[in-house]
Amino acid sequence: MEELVRTNNPVLISIVTARLEESAIQFFVADEHASIMDGSIGAIPRRILVDSEKLALAQSLLEAIRQESDS
Repeated sequence: MEELVRTNNPVLISIVTARLEESAIQFFVADEHASIMDGSIGAIPRRILVDSEKLALAQSLLEAIRQESDS
């Protein structure tokens, strides 16, 4: 699996995972439960990982999300 994005932003994580699910791209959110260890302050960024074969497609989805948020 390859890292698609690393962020502390829970809204971005939610949007990206929803889009990946819609596109039937398997993913894994790493470090999701690490926030329990840091007191839920979000100091440890979470990583969204996708299969290597789907990385290019997932990156294009991420770029589209970023462009939408800029509008």
